[in-house]
Amino acid sequence: MSLSVFLELVEIKAKTASVFPFLLGTFFAWYHYQQLHPVYLLLFFVAMLMFNMAVDANDNYQDYHRATHNQALAFREKTNIIGVHHLDPHRIGWLIFWLIAVSAALGLFIVSRTGWPLLVLGLFSYAVGYFYAGGPRPISSTPFGEFFSGITMGFVIFLISVYINTYDIITFNWAFVWPVLLSSGLAVCSISNLLLANNIADEQEDRELGRTTIVYYLGKPAALKLFVTLYVVGFICLIVAVGLGYLPKLTLLTLLTLPLVWRNTRGFLARQIKKVTFPLAIKNLFLITLAQVIFFGLGVLVNW
Repeated sequence: MSLSVFLELVEIKAKTASVFPFLLGTFFAWYHYQQLHPVYLLLFFVAMLMFNMAVDANDNYQDYHRATHNQALAFREKTNIIGVHHLDPHRIGWLIFWLIAVSAALGLFIVSRTGWPLLVLGLFSYAVGYFYAGGPRPISSTPFGEFFSGITMGFVIFLISVYINTYDIITFNWAFVWPVLLSSGLAVCSISNLLLANNIADEQEDRELGRTTIVYYLGKPAALKLFVTLYVVGFICLIVAVGLGYLPKLTLLTLLTLPLVWRNTRGFLARQIKKVTFPLAIKNLFLITLAQVIFFGLGVLVNW
């Protein structure tokens, strides 16, 4: 397998959905507690990235194995990366296993140094990661995919990044978690919208594959309204978090992305074509989270 095929298999282009919340959590820890644990932070980053790659590779792996009936065979051979590049499914299975195993080993080491809250958060993340594409009823094929992807990647990664830097000086309770939850709201909504846009664009294909996503239940017009609403809710979370002092005031400069985000959103609302307009949702996620990371970082730097 070439490097380019491997990167496509693990969907490396979508890794900003986990890397940016990791950075936001790190900035949050420094902004509020002036403390970092760089060794644990680096180990968590490696474990997080490996597990994220395993989840996306497993999503492709499970889709390949499920595509067995006549209507799905074309998807298997012409769309799924394993079929398109004639990869050995057995080797892909082992690759996924080792990515998860190494990631879990790193995670358990950090747990042994930091405490039970990380174990709980890690088990939740691994459970979501497995059941997202695995099991008899994958989360990705249900109406709950957007919720779990947004919460796990936008909030839990953010929260873990805060916790492993502050585990020795904080009490893990609602007073600790709530500011993180609100501050991660924009990331949560933007990540959820990425999957929602994917499901909207894949509506017909999902029906043929037997997936009953939220688009199946809401219908495309209502799903498009939800797509817009999630962006609105996310930016409101940002404004409220700044107003309450959870985020630096400079983080409000993230609002400068609104014209571009709205332009991309209008483009997607006009046409929902996977290869043409779905990348607009990817651009929105990148723009929003990158801007928030930059302006949060500047806010931490100047303490304003």
